[in-house]
Amino acid sequence: MSNVPAELRYAKSHEWLKVAADGTATIGITDYAQNSLGDITFVQVPKVGTALKAGETFGVVESVKAASDVYAPVAGTVLEVNPALDANPEKVNQSPYGDGWMLKLKLANPAEAAALLSPADYAKLTA
Repeated sequence: MSNVPAELRYAKSHEWLKVAADGTATIGITDYAQNSLGDITFVQVPKVGTALKAGETFGVVESVKAASDVYAPVAGTVLEVNPALDANPEKVNQSPYGDGWMLKLKLANPAEAAALLSPADYAKLTA
């Protein structure tokens, strides 16, 4: 059973979303996803200022097993990317919900976050 923090929302494509009070959101891949991929060797994320649509590919995670697209769980504009992942992509394996976050967005529509999977529903999906 993978780790599914209660304070997050989840996409069926295995990204997590944490919404802050100021209307920004942090996004990464779930513990289930990083575990399925194995040792991550490279993370590609978009440039700051990129506008993303919900469900759109925003990056790639490469591991010793495979390369996998990463999708935006909600629409928004990229405010920040995690600079540590360039030199240390393994942070996604070590701390998928902490130091392994991928990007921060200014939400286009905060209501989209509510449409994502609850922790209980995501846990059922990955069981």
